[in-house]
Amino acid sequence: MTEGAGVRAGEPPEDLTAAEAGMWQAFRNGTVYDLSSGDPVVDDPHGGHPWGEERAVRARIVCWLLLDGPPALAGRVSSLKLVGVRVSGSLDLAGGTVVPYVEMRRCRFEEDVLVPEARFTTLRMVDCSVPRLEAARVHTEGDLHLPRCRFHRGIRLTDAQIGTDLMLNQAVVQRDRSGRSVAADGMTVGQDLQAELLESHGELSLRAATVGVSLSLRGARLANPYARLALNAPQLTVERSLYLTPAGVGAQAMSGMTPAQGTRIQRFACEGGIRLDDGRFGDAVDFERARFTLTDDQELSLRRVQTPELRFLGEHPERGRVVLSGAKIINLMDRADAWPGPGRLHMGGFAYENLVPRGPFPLAERLDWVAAATAEYNPEPYERLAAVLRAGGEDEDAREVLLAKQRRHRESLPFAAKLWGYAQDWTVAYGYRPGRAAVWMAVLWAAGSLAFAQSGHPPMKRGEHPEWSPALFTLDLLLPVIDLGQLGFWQLRGGWQWLATAMILLGWILATTVAAGATRLLRRN
Repeated sequence: MTEGAGVRAGEPPEDLTAAEAGMWQAFRNGTVYDLSSGDPVVDDPHGGHPWGEERAVRARIVCWLLLDGPPALAGRVSSLKLVGVRVSGSLDLAGGTVVPYVEMRRCRFEEDVLVPEARFTTLRMVDCSVPRLEAARVHTEGDLHLPRCRFHRGIRLTDAQIGTDLMLNQAVVQRDRSGRSVAADGMTVGQDLQAELLESHGELSLRAATVGVSLSLRGARLANPYARLALNAPQLTVERSLYLTPAGVGAQAMSGMTPAQGTRIQRFACEGGIRLDDGRFGDAVDFERARFTLTDDQELSLRRVQTPELRFLGEHPERGRVVLSGAKIINLMDRADAWPGPGRLHMGGFAYENLVPRGPFPLAERLDWVAAATAEYNPEPYERLAAVLRAGGEDEDAREVLLAKQRRHRESLPFAAKLWGYAQDWTVAYGYRPGRAAVWMAVLWAAGSLAFAQSGHPPMKRGEHPEWSPALFTLDLLLPVIDLGQLGFWQLRGGWQWLATAMILLGWILATTVAAGATRLLRRN
């Protein structure tokens, strides 16, 4: 019997091994083909226990079944469901169209799995040991599931199109020769991309990828000490939320759910930079309890990110920078201790509409937050914070922020302008505390009135002077422009002349600072 005749008749070719013949029949039946021994230690695909020929099938026979397999038995649907099988040789389905359902559990592959530009209905590889998965431009109508698999030289999913879900939960992925663990630039996922408790040793690259629902990296551990970025995902589009949050560990933990009380959890942890520049997220970006380990030249970069809500609730990185320049957020949910210190936070052009602090975040610490983001004076972060506070009805806090902005600006001015700034601050707080003007006027008026009341002053001309009034005379000195009819009628000698001159100068300074503050308030309104 020839090979072709055997296939047409549905009978296995004569050169198949016993294990392959059993797989052939299971394929026609659509049943699970399990070659496990029953010993968990022996059956561990990632362990060192050897699997003999009784558990081995050739990769070319697997390809034959998937690409040009025999017809299903009557009343059955052909499918390949392998458990505990060792696949020898390279599984090469490049460019092929695989119609049968494919599921492989706890299998061991001796060589790379090659499925670039292949088309599947659904492909599931669960808890398998794979040297490398090469799947650029692969297309699936349904799921691509790779949970608990270990990939020793990385995964390539560049420009892949996954019809529903991509699952990488609890997978362990080592880097390839280019330093990437997962290369998935330009990938499209129809629904969820779940990579919870993923261990990535290298760069996880999702540049310009699109996820139809949510992207979950709950409890994942990303480490790339070899280069700057552990997660490289500029221009990433997620229709709903990106989760870099804790995940429950153990049998009670449910994927995608908030861990129940008492469940052991694992935080999202990243050793290396994160780049989410120009990302678009439909609901939120969530960093709750995330842990970042950065070097001095690495960043958590969110440049020009757009999302309705940013939950910045992780541990603040001890080194490196957090960059929010150009980001546009509606709700900023944060904690005071989540932000890095001065010089390591950049917020130029960062726009947000509402502040939703988690826990105490007093105004003094919020001003420190703005100051940390402006190594050199920049009015924009102060004005943005003031506008948000004012929109929330906190006008007094908004005035304090704008006053802090003026004081910060003063430190960058030349000496003469700095002195004038101090004068405005001491008198009317740059116009943000106008009540101070009345206090200063009352103090100067009272002091001047008491001083001039200590002695009389002869008139310039007899019979051509009003009645002497120390209070009116002092007020006439303090009020510029306004004439109360007291000046020019009395002779002042010695120290009294200097006192009168000082009162006139103080009056002009007070009036000028009040005018400057009023102009600033009118311009702001």
